Amino acid sequence: MSSTEARTIAELRASGHQRESVKQEMRRNLLARLRERRPIFPGIIGYEETVIPQVANAVISGHDLIFLGERGQAKSRLMRAMTELLDPEVPVMAACEINDHPFAPICKHCRDEVAAKGDEAEIEWLPRERRYGEKLATPDTSIADLIGEVDPIRVAEGRYLADELTIHYGLVPRTNRGIFGINELPDLAERIQVGLLNIMEENDVQIRGYRLRLPLDLFVLASANPEDYTSRGRIITPLKDRFGSQVRTHYPLTVPEEIEIMEAERTPPGAEVEVLVPAFMKEIVAEITHHSRRSPHISQSSGVSVRMSIGNYENLISNAIRRSVRLGESLAVPRVSDLQYLVASTAGRVEVEALDEGKEEQVLTRIQRSAVNAVFGRHFTAGQFEWLVQRFEEGASLEVGEATPASAYLKLLKDPSELQAATKRLGVPERPEAQASVLELVLEGLHLNKRLNKDEMDGKVLYRR
Repeated sequence: MSSTEARTIAELRASGHQRESVKQEMRRNLLARLRERRPIFPGIIGYEETVIPQVANAVISGHDLIFLGERGQAKSRLMRAMTELLDPEVPVMAACEINDHPFAPICKHCRDEVAAKGDEAEIEWLPRERRYGEKLATPDTSIADLIGEVDPIRVAEGRYLADELTIHYGLVPRTNRGIFGINELPDLAERIQVGLLNIMEENDVQIRGYRLRLPLDLFVLASANPEDYTSRGRIITPLKDRFGSQVRTHYPLTVPEEIEIMEAERTPPGAEVEVLVPAFMKEIVAEITHHSRRSPHISQSSGVSVRMSIGNYENLISNAIRRSVRLGESLAVPRVSDLQYLVASTAGRVEVEALDEGKEEQVLTRIQRSAVNAVFGRHFTAGQFEWLVQRFEEGASLEVGEATPASAYLKLLKDPSELQAATKRLGVPERPEAQASVLELVLEGLHLNKRLNKDEMDGKVLYRR
């Protein structure tokens, strides 16, 4: 009989099952992944050489762990991904509220069950997805939420207050033999932090004057903003000391990593319209976020979340779809002129430190332009397009915006092959809508390099010499 087929304590013993703590279990599974050269946390991008090795060391050491980082740095995702290091199933006492191990039950109900039935007491198998508990810390979080409370219904049934069976367990005991995560730990009131410390360190808790021994088997995770955790003194020192490892998370270090996350997390646009997003437009979206993280006009203490990149990417595609439907074009391709519509998905995710009215939009526009210029400079130089500047010196002009179809852009060209080198460089197919997007990048790049003038009015842009 395999151990997972066991249905009583006796069968579990006969199967050769060995009891181990949750930290020993996670350590064993982590080392197995390392030996087999499998990814430890599939789907976590950009942390392979920085954060994940530190997390692995904490698991091997058996440390409880706290993640420090600004918003949008995948702290919660990392916490939930830790369940990948748990076994698929573990044995627990049947009908147990706190997942007691059949070989060493700790709650009164299970102790009584074993006393009455011995090794014939029934067991169940708990899947890994039910072994993770999480609580967003708020100022009104109570001991009852985390640890437990006296259940008045059980008292009304005739039990004494001192009877352990009157207790309705909270989130922490119900995650026994699993992983418990607390998001935004500094928001937890100090008296609740003390209760959490007691159950982590002393294995006991007092509920309504009744002292209860709960030697729980837990791997505890927490997350916090560095400013709240290190500067404002909102964590009691003994609880800080209880976390064996403190790991600093970070935003994607490179534009390709940011793009990979955008692609993985964005909502698919649907099949109603064919969509093509040139690689250079993805670069611009990622650069906008990276430039925001370096801007002195953006508050860096609250961070600039990766969710801004994802939201901007989705908005960019949506505007391209809307335009293509209005103009009756067969292919939706984002253009530089679509960036003006990203204010809606940007403004709520950054804190602009310029307080004057209208300054916020100016700051965001400057960041967008610097991002476009960086991407243009990565692929081209202004000198490569003297033929196009000459076209404007001869009197040509072009109005771009919502109402400008791709065919209008191509009228600037005497021959479609003039743009062939640029489209090939950017890896864009030679379809009119894609060529229009490339041409708009070139025009904006020439303007930002002071080779063309640009007039803006009512959402329309006129390029001229």
